[in-house]
Amino acid sequence: MPTAIAVTSADLVLPPTDQQTPTAALLQAPDAQPLEAALLDMNVMLERHGYVVALYPASIPAAHERRLHTIRSVLETDRLALLKLDLPPLGVAVLVRQLRQLSICDFSAGVVASAARLLSHYIYAGGLLNSVTKLDRVPVSLKSHAKSWVPGTQFGVLANPNPQLIKIGNEGNGLTGPGFSTQLLVGKGSLVSDWVTATLAPAWQVQGVQETGLPADSPRWWGTSKMIEFAAFLPDISVLYQLVASVRREQCHWCGIELIGDRCGFCSAPLPPPENRTHAVGVLNQGSP
Repeated sequence: MPTAIAVTSADLVLPPTDQQTPTAALLQAPDAQPLEAALLDMNVMLERHGYVVALYPASIPAAHERRLHTIRSVLETDRLALLKLDLPPLGVAVLVRQLRQLSICDFSAGVVASAARLLSHYIYAGGLLNSVTKLDRVPVSLKSHAKSWVPGTQFGVLANPNPQLIKIGNEGNGLTGPGFSTQLLVGKGSLVSDWVTATLAPAWQVQGVQETGLPADSPRWWGTSKMIEFAAFLPDISVLYQLVASVRREQCHWCGIELIGDRCGFCSAPLPPPENRTHAVGVLNQGSP
């Protein structure tokens, strides 16, 4: 059985790209499921799949995050990876789908889990906002805060991989996009604008645009409900596979599981020797960003 991928919200499970891509399990919040039932569900999942990789945005309620750690602690298992992500919700959903794709490849659970940090660098996640007054996850200048009070002002914000903020309408001023081929996923909120599809998508030279529902947690993450969220990503499973496979595999000195990169996806232990911290290069046409 493939490594199980789990999420904390059903809207983080995007439609599969093919018939082979498995879905993700839902780890419900404490007010939606008693602890005993959650423990039973996780135990069944571990017995069936061997390992579970759970991904969740940093913006989920503290009680929900505590529930995840409680489950791992009570079961006394080292086969459950809890990956807290700073990506915006739509970016998390994209990464979840990529790990779902990789879970059926010939990668171990440790490689799948640690691949999340690698692949997140290739997701360009941002939003079009009507206000940045409550945005606290991307640096916002006092000047931008002041402009938020002007009616009709809109801002383009890139949260990952490198934070950037622009005022829409300034000629020659755009968000820095990926230097490799991507597709663009767009989650529309209540903001009415075609800037993402008519301006950003051509500027980034995306190979296709897909629309999806806006994750429920997006307004809280961005500090406004009047927004459009977007994420440019690598859609080709063969490229994802090559990207992950090109990184040297190591063994975690703490828990013994296989990993790539500089940190274990299951126990979060870093690799002590700096020389072992390898990165994938040359996989994409124009190199890694």
